[in-house]
Amino acid sequence: MYYSEDLVEEIRLKSDIVDVISGYVRLRRQGSRYFGLCPFHNEKSPSFSVSADRQMYYCFGCHAGGNVFTFLMEYESFTFPEAVKHLADRCGVDLPEMEYSEEARQQADLKSRLLEIHKKAARFYYYQLKQEGGRDAYAYLKNRALSEDTIRRFGLGYSSRYNGQLYKYLKQEGYSDALLKESGLITMDEKRGAFDKFWNRVMFPIMDSNNRVIGFGGRVMGEGKPKYLNSPETKIFDKSRNLYGLNFARSARKPNMIICEGYMDVIALHQAGFSQAVASLGTALTMQQSLLLKRYTQEVLLTYDSDEAGTKAALRAIPILKEAGLSVRVINMKPYKDPDEFIKALGAERFQERIEEAKSSFLFEIEVLERGYNLRDPAGKTAFFDEAAKKLLQFSDELERNNYIEALSERYHIGYEALRKKVNQMGLTLGGATPVKRPRDVSGRKKEREEGGDTSQKLLLTWMISDPACFREIRRFVEPEDFTTPLYGRIAGMLYEQQEKGELNPARIIGAFEEAEEQSRAAAVFNAELKVDTKEEMEKALAETIYKVCKNSLDKRAKELESTDMTGLQRLVQRRRQLEKLHISLD
Repeated sequence: MYYSEDLVEEIRLKSDIVDVISGYVRLRRQGSRYFGLCPFHNEKSPSFSVSADRQMYYCFGCHAGGNVFTFLMEYESFTFPEAVKHLADRCGVDLPEMEYSEEARQQADLKSRLLEIHKKAARFYYYQLKQEGGRDAYAYLKNRALSEDTIRRFGLGYSSRYNGQLYKYLKQEGYSDALLKESGLITMDEKRGAFDKFWNRVMFPIMDSNNRVIGFGGRVMGEGKPKYLNSPETKIFDKSRNLYGLNFARSARKPNMIICEGYMDVIALHQAGFSQAVASLGTALTMQQSLLLKRYTQEVLLTYDSDEAGTKAALRAIPILKEAGLSVRVINMKPYKDPDEFIKALGAERFQERIEEAKSSFLFEIEVLERGYNLRDPAGKTAFFDEAAKKLLQFSDELERNNYIEALSERYHIGYEALRKKVNQMGLTLGGATPVKRPRDVSGRKKEREEGGDTSQKLLLTWMISDPACFREIRRFVEPEDFTTPLYGRIAGMLYEQQEKGELNPARIIGAFEEAEEQSRAAAVFNAELKVDTKEEMEKALAETIYKVCKNSLDKRAKELESTDMTGLQRLVQRRRQLEKLHISLD
């Protein structure tokens, strides 16, 4: 499935990469680039860079990189045609009927078939809930005070205690064993054969934001373990990038989103009228999930369990949500453990009151901090205020910081000026608020050791797109064939062709590569760095790098040259002489 190159390029040019990625990643400008936390791996310091002039992104930590199409394909698990269509709709470009390549057809068909299997599985589980075998599971849901409408709305079901029922049903529907294994719903074992992933469990279909079933969660009936089991990750299911209940919550038209710990909490809240509730999928909240929430709201309310585990989960989630640019408050569930228990005991009106009384995440963190100190002991009280002062330094805005100093001074009966001085002294001692760390340049290093000349070749390619004067000097001495790494030689040839046409377009070059790994490597090529401060230092660095790349290339050619190839030999001698007279001027 493909579109013409000119049409794809038109859509790319109309889709500013900074604007698109800002919808997923909180970016901050640093010099000529934008930086944020990488959405493709967990990190605390921002190493994910987006270049507006090059229309590319690159992570110096995990080496993910590409253009605007690559980003959507990686983040949203789109196929290339889906990414093109998404951006075309976004920028108002009409698309013609698509033509199909065999590979694209296979990928699109696989995803479509997996979605089809999950839809049929959800219907099968829902049907089983109402049969004699599902009586206990149905009774369990009714005992949890769920209405028939709620059971139907969330598509709740039951997986039979007799393992293999779903497999038999899906085989009758004509699906192959290979495809069923790919779905994650069926496990294949050499000794046991094929058997269902879920059995004897109440089933919770997991839907994406477009209401498509992409996975399942299952709660065991009885004493089996684990109590809750989720689908494995597949071509259509990535638990770190989805949220349970978001398909309903995204259109709730509420001023906030409520994050719960479990499926039943979400369902209970929705039934009580709080349709903005969602839950992470059996894992700690991720940055990808936070950015997903950011698309639909500016404020998040946490309703994690009131026990110690729930408190720890809230403390882990707060900085992640804040980093995504979300305002965070915490709802007090006490004396009940979770929203489900609270609503059953006190009702929806009292829960709404708790929402209105929800405290800021900072005051919640201070409250948790207080539990670790004896405030009746002068030494303990001093130690507590030392730690509170450190936490107050996280506010870079002076007015906001002073507002929280005032709130703490009132709560703990300490003078405002005394606490403010304590914060200022702590700031001087610690060097002020903790600065955001700039990403380390690891462009010249990979997980696997690079070839000796790789870094130099990458530097030349980066300089070629960075400065016309550099390109001019590089082209005087370096040919595409001098880039001995095949990928770099191919990129150099494309750049030379683009320069002859009067345009340098690295983002278009990335699109010329079909494999995601090659696209990331191509993006890395254009993000090599070498710190130089003056024109003279740049000229020296450029001369040394050109010399190294050309010498490596000529040495390689000399080894491969046939002894009878006099023309080739003369060419090598001529180029070596030219290299010995190498002089670079960027004037």
